[in-house]
Amino acid sequence: MKSEEELSAWFAGRVPDGWFAEAPKVVVDREEIGVLGTLPPLSVADGLPAPERAAAVQGYVERFREETREHRIDIAREAEHRFRRKVSWGVVVDGATVMFTTLSVPVMTRLRQPERQVLDTLVAAGVARSRSDALAWCVRLVGEHTDTWLADLRNALRHVDRIRAEGPGGLD
Repeated sequence: MKSEEELSAWFAGRVPDGWFAEAPKVVVDREEIGVLGTLPPLSVADGLPAPERAAAVQGYVERFREETREHRIDIAREAEHRFRRKVSWGVVVDGATVMFTTLSVPVMTRLRQPERQVLDTLVAAGVARSRSDALAWCVRLVGEHTDTWLADLRNALRHVDRIRAEGPGGLD
């Protein structure tokens, strides 16, 4: 498996100049590579009232998505073949993140009754449409409130992966 740093470098070299204001951020898990680029500022939206600014930004994102679609598909196919994971794309503009198509991967879990009751309460209250949506909502909420801790944990795991790679070969 390639490290997140190696994948970031590959995408930074592969994405055409001018698409993004800086190198794209690459987020990796077992199934998917997410490529998130910050679009250059939209000067035409400067000074517009909030509703018009939001409409201009939405149009900007849609224009970027359509104008780059074929090239993004080509890059994604190449990356999927090379790295054996699906690629999804997204942009950051005006402080908001907009993801294009992303994977929805089933995750098997066992929950005891108290945990199922939490999910069922979220469904009954209309916060989520299903237990699956409720669980995804809970995971997002935890992620938002523990960002620093999760980032530290991910960094520690990357360090463990580097140390393993530097060690002696595995036993056969």
